[in-house]
Parts: sequence; C-alpha cells; structure tokens
Amino acid sequence: QVQLVESGGGLVQPGGSLRLSCAASRFTFSTYAMNWYRQAPEKERELVATISSNGRTTNYADSVKGRFTISRDNAKNTVYLQMNSLKPEDTAVYYCNARRGITERWGQGTQVTVSS
Repeated sequence: QVQLVESGGGLVQPGGSLRLSCAASRFTFSTYAMNWYRQAPEKERELVATISSNGRTTNYADSVKGRFTISRDNAKNTVYLQMNSLKPEDTAVYYCNARRGITERWGQGTQVTVSS
C-alpha cells in the first residue's frame, strides 16, 4: 500500500524554524511531483509549495516565498519543507502530496503550531 508519512511538526515560537519531512514508500517516488499543502482550522486546504519530479523546478505560495524551501532526495524517497521566520498564521496541519497526472497520494498530515 502506498504510503506518505510526514514528520517534523510541532510547536515553535514566532520567528523560529521547523523542517518537515515526508517519507514515501511503495511507489516510484522519483516519477512524481511532490507538493506540500496546509489547512488551518475552518479554512480550505491551500497549496504551499511544489517541486518537480527531478527537483529542478519549485514554486511557492506568495505567503511563504522567501521563508519556506521545498527540496527532495530521490535516493531517500523523501521530500522536505524547510520553514523559517515562522508566523502565527503559518499554524496549520501540513500535508504531503504526490501527484503524477491524475494519480495522487496524500499523507496523514503533521501539525505545525506557531505561538509564543
């Protein structure tokens, strides 16, 4: 069964940093674009960052540009989201997503809370 398992979430103070990881298994990770989404309470899920299958192309939501960095290691079947200068409005459940054409997979999510 396809698996995406996120880790690295937690409680951090404003201005702090966290690094999320998403470990993939049971599918050909290197052929999928990978994405990080987030969903705050009572808000719709939003796309935060994307990375192409070969890692050469990345895109970010305007709200995180310059603060977040997405990367991937195809040898380790893992995608990362480095989050710096965190703000309270970054508080959400963060989800890892794998997409190839119409096929997509989701992780279970990891909670990120930014609060003093």
